[in-house]
Amino acid sequence: MMLQVSVSIIGLLLVFLRVALAFDATRNDNLAVYYGQNSYGATNAADRANWQQGLSTYCQDDTIDTFPLAFLTSFTGQGGLPSLDLANTCSGTTGLFNGTALPNCQFMAADIMSCQASGKLITLSLGGATGSASFTSDSDATTFANTLWDLFFEGNSSTRPFGTAVLDGVDLDIEGGSTSYYQTFLDTLQTHFKSGSKRYYTTAAPQCPFPDAYLGNVINSSPFDAVYVQFYNNFCGVTKFNNSNAWNFGQWDNWAKTQSPNPNVKVYIGAPGGPMAANQGSYVDVNTLGNIAIQTRQNYSSFGGIMLWDVSQAYANNRYDLAIKNLITGGSPPATTTPLSTTTTRLSTTTKQSSSASTKPRSTSTTKPLSTAIPSPSNTTRTSSSTRKSSSTTISPVPTPVPTVSCVGVSAWVTDIPYVGGNQVVYNGHLWTAKWWSYDSVPGGSAGDWTDDGPCPSDSGFAAAQGQTRYCFLSLR
Repeated sequence: MMLQVSVSIIGLLLVFLRVALAFDATRNDNLAVYYGQNSYGATNAADRANWQQGLSTYCQDDTIDTFPLAFLTSFTGQGGLPSLDLANTCSGTTGLFNGTALPNCQFMAADIMSCQASGKLITLSLGGATGSASFTSDSDATTFANTLWDLFFEGNSSTRPFGTAVLDGVDLDIEGGSTSYYQTFLDTLQTHFKSGSKRYYTTAAPQCPFPDAYLGNVINSSPFDAVYVQFYNNFCGVTKFNNSNAWNFGQWDNWAKTQSPNPNVKVYIGAPGGPMAANQGSYVDVNTLGNIAIQTRQNYSSFGGIMLWDVSQAYANNRYDLAIKNLITGGSPPATTTPLSTTTTRLSTTTKQSSSASTKPRSTSTTKPLSTAIPSPSNTTRTSSSTRKSSSTTISPVPTPVPTVSCVGVSAWVTDIPYVGGNQVVYNGHLWTAKWWSYDSVPGGSAGDWTDDGPCPSDSGFAAAQGQTRYCFLSLR
């Protein structure tokens, strides 16, 4: 009897332990870190000690909550199966299943299950910057979803890359190709997930320009648990947090609450885990990122945490992952020399004669603030440069015109924000309409990105062609 009681108590304790360790998608202090590409090793060939290690190396503490395994690079290859590339951990050089291009990574099963036992999610990231991630038909998309279920989840196959380990979901990092038929793929996969014995998760990693050129329609049509927005390698990255014309987490928060099929979706701030993890100028130190995260969490309820690229960079960077986790889980934000408030007050305008490019307006008009919607450069079809009509960079003096356009309420052109086709601005006393997406492209310049709609009437409140309005900002830091 005592033995039975003891066994029952132990069983209950194990259940409680599993619950305590279980991943909680509703939290706002989660940390997701990509594993698989040995990003640090790619740029530091001689420093092998800090190359990517086995997955379980990074599951020894409570720091990281989710590991997307990056990447499944090809959806259909030799033998009708996909292909994986986990760099120095597992790739084609470590052995393939016969007749396929699919690496045999079954030695990773123990690591995966060990991390899962510690309450961490291990998901499979599809695509990547060089991935071949497209479908040719609904049938193709359905077949691929069924294949994933058999290879990585609760299905059956003799070519399971991770053996008996069952992953916790998928992540879409689609950065090229067509996203046609993705709805069919996700619907089929969700049907499998709902039939499974555990909770599965679906995430995506769009880039910060909104809407994302490749994933925009996908995340609008299917429920995702989280989006790991890449706030790096783009004009809207974490280094632009102080620039209210560029930093656009508010747009993603609005998407989460008004457009996402899952109203409880969480939005993560994606950031480089080290100075060499992304393009130059994309990285911020951990104190700065910590303050950005804390302020964003205070202002936006959709905030779910931080995503880092990638684990090798973060570990080599003095455990950047641990430092940011400590900050977002209750540690006091450290002092920073970089002011982070984005509150801005516009002052009245004054008219000034313009004699050089240095006097171009730097902000939006006080009459009507420019929309904060920041489009993606890849989301709009552009005419090739060879077919564009060139314009002179110098605006010729304009005689007194017969008023044919209205510039009332139209903002002045600004150098440091992007515009999308159809946007209108006032520049050098003329009304201009954007032909397509452009950034820092002067209306009337040689790129030919703008259409000159004519001079503004004198009663529009803007300077004539020989004059130019200069706008002032007072930043409340």
